[in-house]
Amino acid sequence: MNIDTLIHARWIIPVAPDNRILEDHSLAIHNGRILDILPTELAKENFTPESEHHLDRHALIPGLINAHTHASMSLLRGLADDLPLMTWLEEHIWPAEGRWVSEEFVADGTRLAIAEMIRGGTTCFNDMYFFPDVTGRVSSDAGMRAAVGLILIDFPSSWATNSDEYLHRGVEVHDQFRNNGLITTAFAPHAPYTVSDGPLEKARTLADELEIPIHMHVHETAGEVAQSVETLGKRPIQRLYELGLISPSLLAVHMTQLTDEEIALMADAGASVAHCPESNLKLASGFCPVDKLIKAGVNVAIGTDGAASNNDLDMFSEMRTAALLAKGVSGDASAVPAFTALHMATLNGAIALGIADETGSLQVGKAADITAVDLGDLETQPIYHPVSQLVYATGRDKVTDVWVAGKQLLHSGELTTLNSTDILSRAKQWQSRIGEKDEIIEFSHD
Repeated sequence: MNIDTLIHARWIIPVAPDNRILEDHSLAIHNGRILDILPTELAKENFTPESEHHLDRHALIPGLINAHTHASMSLLRGLADDLPLMTWLEEHIWPAEGRWVSEEFVADGTRLAIAEMIRGGTTCFNDMYFFPDVTGRVSSDAGMRAAVGLILIDFPSSWATNSDEYLHRGVEVHDQFRNNGLITTAFAPHAPYTVSDGPLEKARTLADELEIPIHMHVHETAGEVAQSVETLGKRPIQRLYELGLISPSLLAVHMTQLTDEEIALMADAGASVAHCPESNLKLASGFCPVDKLIKAGVNVAIGTDGAASNNDLDMFSEMRTAALLAKGVSGDASAVPAFTALHMATLNGAIALGIADETGSLQVGKAADITAVDLGDLETQPIYHPVSQLVYATGRDKVTDVWVAGKQLLHSGELTTLNSTDILSRAKQWQSRIGEKDEIIEFSHD
């Protein structure tokens, strides 16, 4: 049979339907989808590919899904470091955004982020930022899969002036991409402390009507929870529950401050959590009780947060940190084993975004979203358990090839749909525009 692509690999790790490791197998791809997964010798007999790849040192895994990003904030990477969350936001990031955020900023920052993510094996990201139409367009042009956040916040920005305009423009963006095979949408109210009850209720109603998720920072810091208790007499999750937002549609980000009762509430509602371990550590926001959430039955995905607070978009690093941190927080070395971390970084993200029928695992019929990782170098030898090597021993620098919907976006380490030279040039121009070196130092440490 003539097909588009045949990839032969040392290992294929499908993630679903179970934790299998297939040795000396091949992936057959046609019309952007996985046509078959079978032993390499049979694949060579059964298929005549237009393009053939021999990756005899590699593991093929589902493309990683970054469940929480602010992609274009890559242009603010390193601008204000080593600060607590609210100081970082109120005194540094929000003023910088007020001055610089525009369609041009979002386009250039998103390209920079997508280039970094593709080179690191990420094939889908869930974004929350202004000008989501630009984010969606840039992502689609690059061949990248994205869930574009329909931002909602009480205060005006360069994107919208009030909550009604945010919602109206959000619906327009949803309609713009409703027939795009790579771009989905989610309502993205920023946080309980920046969005009032009325807009939250409207967002919930619209999300139900459009059957799309709600993506929101929730219980990120102890201060956020204490402020809610002081001003409203209730914790943010209780408020969201009363507003009808704790549901299977909710993807709650960070969740570092949780009681056992709140964990049970999330589990009973079928809501998901996006765990951002390195951003939480860097901002000293707290520790998400991942082991408790998983044991309660909550779907937990992994995100990087934005490069302005991480400071990278490295999902391999996040997997490792998530696994190690879960062990330390729970006091249980068996918490979040390697397979679970990989599941969190792939299929769990797809489940949270409502796209698990399309991506998140290597299964016949699904989109061919694939990452190839070279495990042949000395840093990953000897190999007893390939998944352990992926989570605990390797890194994004070992990613050599990436496909999204069967289209190769990274070939032997080189981007195929983005111009690295142009992206670097634009990033340097933004560096010059946003501030000279002495201004940045003062900005970061006042």
